[in-house]
Amino acid sequence: MKSVRGWALLALWLAMAAQAAEVHGLVRDQASGQPLAQATVVAGHALAHTDEQGRFSLDVAAGTTRISARALGYRRQELDLSPATTSIAFALQGVRPKALYLSVFGVGSTLLRGDALDLVRSTEINALVIDLKDDRGLVPYRSAALAEGGLVTQKIVTVADMPELVKALHAQGLYLIARIVVFKDGALASHQPQWAVHTADGELWRDKEEQAWIDPFHHEAWAHSLGVAEEAAQLGFDEVQFDYLRFPDTPGLRFSQDPTEEARVATIGAFLEAARERLARYNVFVAADIFGYVAWNTNDTHIGQQIEELPARVDYISLMLYPSGFSFGIPGHRDPVAAPFEIVDHTLRRAMERTHASGLRFRPWLQAFKDYAFDRREFGEHEIRQQIDAAEGCGTDGWMLWNPRNRYEAAGLKERD
Repeated sequence: MKSVRGWALLALWLAMAAQAAEVHGLVRDQASGQPLAQATVVAGHALAHTDEQGRFSLDVAAGTTRISARALGYRRQELDLSPATTSIAFALQGVRPKALYLSVFGVGSTLLRGDALDLVRSTEINALVIDLKDDRGLVPYRSAALAEGGLVTQKIVTVADMPELVKALHAQGLYLIARIVVFKDGALASHQPQWAVHTADGELWRDKEEQAWIDPFHHEAWAHSLGVAEEAAQLGFDEVQFDYLRFPDTPGLRFSQDPTEEARVATIGAFLEAARERLARYNVFVAADIFGYVAWNTNDTHIGQQIEELPARVDYISLMLYPSGFSFGIPGHRDPVAAPFEIVDHTLRRAMERTHASGLRFRPWLQAFKDYAFDRREFGEHEIRQQIDAAEGCGTDGWMLWNPRNRYEAAGLKERD
């Protein structure tokens, strides 16, 4: 006869067995049938990466009904999971996102969003970057994350039904990127000044656009952006992209701790680690926007962005490669707006060399707006195509066009096949 202890252990083992089941599977490229190594597979809170043969194994908790897989350069695929499932196969579709940016007001505008979707139908554009939190702290839809946080009052809503909009955009085959501005957050900094960046004499600091910033050292303030990021994942966005993920580039400001280079870099890295942990169960891609000069400067550009630190923390690095933003040019090209191809090509290759990462880890921002820093030239067909050709020549995972007014033309874009 078994002892009481033995029966207790058996009961515990049976309970654990009922709570979790092992699921094996394979992840392949849909077009070639070749296995995909290092794909990420998630079911509930269980996560695994495929081996060199594209195989994985997961202990899936009872009651889990969905399983998803994603890999760099591919769309995420989600499949049903039943209690009887012991093996499953994924066939991932390759994608190179070619995106237009829409602001909080742009995505809510029938005209601006409609014009963007016209380009989706007629050109190579297949993705949108949509502001889910902009640099004034605005969110386009009625956000439960903001309401639950109780830190700011949401006064502006430009999209009445974001879940329905996401569903409709996905139905058109679009890859959707949620842009979330992190530390430039005028609304949060104004409502919670104890978390804000201050001047040397203790006043609330504001930048040239009169926007206040969050002090990145205040970890308790991170929850505001992370909550919106999780909401983006719940809404079904394919990727969460963090912008203004940096310290202000103004000297002489006061922070809650000594802003040494080591401390700045560690803080930006810690935020990204927190984001990956928060978003892991949704299996979304994570990206970070960084200054173009970060690829050239050996330090952190005094803002906490050290390019060698990023590949371990994000899926995609989104260098902002607007020629107008390269105030001092780059080696061999002192007039950046006259050399859009070279600015993009040379900077990406420099970044790839320093990070030892392939072009697939990069998706750059490209300039689709009038020059403001040099000769005020329009960035039209030639300049846009030159930038795109440079990005694609480096094997990037697509590219994104930025126009703050959300006005885009077909010039420079290839026609849809």
